[in-house]
Amino acid sequence: MLMSDFSRTFIISMVALLLVACGPEDSAINTQSSTIDNNKTFQWKMVTTWPPGFPVLQEGAERFADNIKAMSNGRLEIKVYAGGELIPPLQTFDAVSQGTVEMGHGSAYYWAGKVPEAQFFSTVPFGMTARGMNAWLYDGGGLELWREIYKPFHVVPFPLGNTGVQMGGWFNKEINSLDDIKGLKMRIPGLGGKVFAKAGGNPVLLAGSEVYTALERNTIDATEWIGPYHDQRLGLYRAADHYYYPGWHEPGTVLELTINERAWMSLPEDLQAIVSNAAQAENVRMLSEMEQKNMSALQELRDRKNVQIHHFPDDVLAKLKTLTDETLQEEAEKDPKFKRVFDAYQQFRQQNDDWSAISENAYLAIDKD
Repeated sequence: MLMSDFSRTFIISMVALLLVACGPEDSAINTQSSTIDNNKTFQWKMVTTWPPGFPVLQEGAERFADNIKAMSNGRLEIKVYAGGELIPPLQTFDAVSQGTVEMGHGSAYYWAGKVPEAQFFSTVPFGMTARGMNAWLYDGGGLELWREIYKPFHVVPFPLGNTGVQMGGWFNKEINSLDDIKGLKMRIPGLGGKVFAKAGGNPVLLAGSEVYTALERNTIDATEWIGPYHDQRLGLYRAADHYYYPGWHEPGTVLELTINERAWMSLPEDLQAIVSNAAQAENVRMLSEMEQKNMSALQELRDRKNVQIHHFPDDVLAKLKTLTDETLQEEAEKDPKFKRVFDAYQQFRQQNDDWSAISENAYLAIDKD
């Protein structure tokens, strides 16, 4: 049936209206979407700082890669290499920055010598827990600042996991006062190590594979590692009897996914969205897994007759907190970039502390017996 003049005019008018309504921005999006080659595949490499088969952390990185392959229907495949399999563990950031590999997984305090201010995106002694860090990074401007800090290195970061609050460490003697820390050789990294040195201790940097042997042979007097689950697997209870809490030095250590900027920009928008959402999902999954495994392992450690679990004396924690404040101020005075991130972190942290005081902390303080 032939269209009337009125019908033809009406249809032409509606099409014109829709084209105008799209505007230049929508037209550009539509043009970009139409040029996506859904048959193009990408084969990437990811290197990590973790040993082969390392529970939760290395396993989480591998699970993240598997999920991306499934969600992208095989268009983006990521081969994951543990620390040392392709490059040394602590060269992960450099490998991503230089484009030797497309992805890396570790924690920002491992590159403190290259990017000191990056430590705020990992963990800060007496700082925010995982809950506060996720709030800052996802919704408080932290992730945008993190990406700005990493941009000169051509690296795009994402949160990808969290250890939760760690333990204070294993010691070969009791800690009853700050004097007991003086001269103590302890494996402790990052800003926590700087604070420990300020307290009179001797921080030592060791790879995870060396920690047990060093403690057993008295090369070091103490070590922090992660939490009950990983500490028990490493057998640290056989090398020292005194297990301290809380982990003042690492209250919520963020693990990071790093992506080479050029590689990231080469992905079409749908694959970028898959990577971003897979990272968020794994961020939650790793923290949940850490919490569950730690609570089970703690009970097993309590059942071991030789393990003595202690709370750090309140006056020791108070002094370490003071020394932490001094250390952060000194570092900020030396480096304007460090100060800028420090100020942003502190501003959000104050808001987080104010809210926590009348929300989660207030609830936890209720006597539920």
